[in-house]
Amino acid sequence: MELELKGKSVIVTAASKGLGKAIAKEFAKEGAHVLLSSRDEEALDLAVQEIKQETGNTQVDYAICDMKNPEAIDRLVEKALAWNGTIDVLINNAGGPPAGSFMDMSDDDWYHAFELNLLSFVRTIRAVVPFMQKQNRGHIVNLASSSIKQSLDQLVLSNTMRPGIVGLAKTLAQELSADNILVNTVGPGTIETDRLNELYKVKAEKRQVTVENIIEETEKQIPMKRFGQPEEFAKAVVFLASGSNTYITGQSLIIDGGQVKAL
Repeated sequence: MELELKGKSVIVTAASKGLGKAIAKEFAKEGAHVLLSSRDEEALDLAVQEIKQETGNTQVDYAICDMKNPEAIDRLVEKALAWNGTIDVLINNAGGPPAGSFMDMSDDDWYHAFELNLLSFVRTIRAVVPFMQKQNRGHIVNLASSSIKQSLDQLVLSNTMRPGIVGLAKTLAQELSADNILVNTVGPGTIETDRLNELYKVKAEKRQVTVENIIEETEKQIPMKRFGQPEEFAKAVVFLASGSNTYITGQSLIIDGGQVKAL
């Protein structure tokens, strides 16, 4: 299948590691011009060099961006425009909020989760949409969590903020379809990343068991009996953001090996 991504201008936020980095790499394999962002310049530089080396695509660059800073988001978009003259694809990603129960969370925790995990998506979309409208095409994919379908224990902030992303995407799919801009949401289930390891450490400490116990228990709950790999997740995201996707918009896809039982 031809994904029609060669030479396309792509922004991937929170891409110095984990799912963001895996997605950026898949775009690079398809010949896209990929701009990664993160707060950590050292990690970004390493990620860019790794992607270039593994894919042979030299059109990979980075911009430092704190997703809670609207001016930094504007600079990120400006860099993409200066580089490519347009923006064809936006992959919205941000680090997950802290784990914990409702009574663990302060007002500051709630404000932080709102600004990082919902408002940052609003800001990046608002910054790129005028340019997508001008060229009458574009793809936006928002990364969320399996909590958009089924709440997760000890993740009250994620359970609250992530469904907001779905509501946003549904609304935008209605408002932007006339401009041929497709907006979708993708939620990872149990995908093997540093973020997952951090959450499992918290869970293991709370239950006074080992991380290995948690992993073994979780694998038994997944119909495929294994964790997903970042590249498996990335391939689905890249398809939704590609020229091969011409009619899927406003949808929410969970990539979890069949783990979530909710309809």
